[in-house]
Amino acid sequence: MSQEKVDRYKQEKANRKKIMRKQKVMNIVRKGVLALAAIALVAWLGYSAYDIYDSGKERVVAEVNYDAVTNYLNGLSAQDTAE
Repeated sequence: MSQEKVDRYKQEKANRKKIMRKQKVMNIVRKGVLALAAIALVAWLGYSAYDIYDSGKERVVAEVNYDAVTNYLNGLSAQDTAE
């Protein structure tokens, strides 16, 4: 081995605990990011499926009779023209 390789090996051996800890932390971070992405994907798929299911339901339609309001407004405008 050349002296450069020997020096590099000694430096790696001296910092091995630090390097191992850094790799473990990066693995945990990587797994956390992947877990968050998976949870977001599942939530989005669930929401989309519920939205599709909900849009297929029949909606209740209410009819409103505005005759009384129209008559009242017509009565007000008739009074304004009579005065």
